[in-house]
Amino acid sequence: MQKKYNISVEATLEVLGGKWKCVILCHLTHGKKRTSELKRLIPSITQKMLTQQLRELEHDGIINRIVYNQVPPKVEYELSEYGKSLESILTALCNWGDSHIERVHGDRSDFLEDNVLNQ
Repeated sequence: MQKKYNISVEATLEVLGGKWKCVILCHLTHGKKRTSELKRLIPSITQKMLTQQLRELEHDGIINRIVYNQVPPKVEYELSEYGKSLESILTALCNWGDSHIERVHGDRSDFLEDNVLNQ
């Protein structure tokens, strides 16, 4: 039987739900990244969870996994064309988060990690 959604946002959350997928995607909006780069940019994520989230995003066609035929092997991830359609949504989520932090905590710089996305 075909799955039915109550409302469309359920389909969005099925693909983007969870703590890490949007964070990973925000980093990929700034270009290709290797797994080790993503791990460094998202220090709280475990290697196992990062790998799982990347596989799920690749499976859903949101990101591309690029394997370079070299020794040692090199793998990079990038947003797919389909994934690029999420950029405005990701930007809106970040902007809302900035406003929320300022509303609840005051100066956002006191509550955000020193990170390329928080410049």
